[in-house]
Amino acid sequence: MKITTVTLLSAAFLAFGCGGTTNRDSMATTQKLNLTDSVVAQSINYQALGDTMVGYVAFCEDTVKKPAVLIVHEWWGLNDYIKRRTRELADLGYVAFAVDMYGQGRTANNPEAAMALAGPNYQDPRAAKQRFDAALAKLKALPEVDTNRIAAIGYCFGGSMVLNAVKLGDPLQAAVSFHGGLKGVPADKKLLKTPILICHGAEDVNVPESEVKAFRAELDDIGADYVFKEYPGATHAFTNSKATEMGEKFNIPIAYNAEADTASWNDMKAFFEKHLH
Repeated sequence: MKITTVTLLSAAFLAFGCGGTTNRDSMATTQKLNLTDSVVAQSINYQALGDTMVGYVAFCEDTVKKPAVLIVHEWWGLNDYIKRRTRELADLGYVAFAVDMYGQGRTANNPEAAMALAGPNYQDPRAAKQRFDAALAKLKALPEVDTNRIAAIGYCFGGSMVLNAVKLGDPLQAAVSFHGGLKGVPADKKLLKTPILICHGAEDVNVPESEVKAFRAELDDIGADYVFKEYPGATHAFTNSKATEMGEKFNIPIAYNAEADTASWNDMKAFFEKHLH
């Protein structure tokens, strides 16, 4: 059982003006935020594979259509950390939509529960893509969204899911993986058209150098458009300020790195400036 746990742990870690606010029948839990005064954030329900998914959307509401970003959570689920990132993206001027990959808004507070939720998405990448695509369709239906300018980002598990989605042909304008796993589905030059940014911790033992080399060789072989950023001293989950606490609590090799967190966020912003504006 211990071998299985370690194996799955390794796999699973893997500026615009703003206007007023409004409510929507399909959304709930409206929040006024202390970022830009008119940013609103709301839970939003949608359907995928016969299940009700509980996503989270944030935006500055005005009459201007905006580029949009899908955010895929860590293996812990769509929790407060991912909601904070969603609001921060909205404050940058994007319509930000956090995907629920587990259904019913389920989250995990320990590695065993997280493995149980994340596992089916690793085991069936095409079903995971259907969950991702359901959120993408919901995002595209929002009136604030410029559907010609959509990107996706993902953290750990979410980075793997985003990479799989674009490898399987989702035509996004940009994709970013933060400390995500790099194995995933094979890259196919006929399907992978999206520019990719990989934000990787140089000391990430969950994504070893052999995996990095294989990933880069695979993308190089098909001539993929990608940028690989490596942050010295950073290990797995380096963007999450609670990673050190969780790593110590569960004896798993994750830790927060403030410098890498800031650097990778700035790299993402520059990448989006190039591909979404």
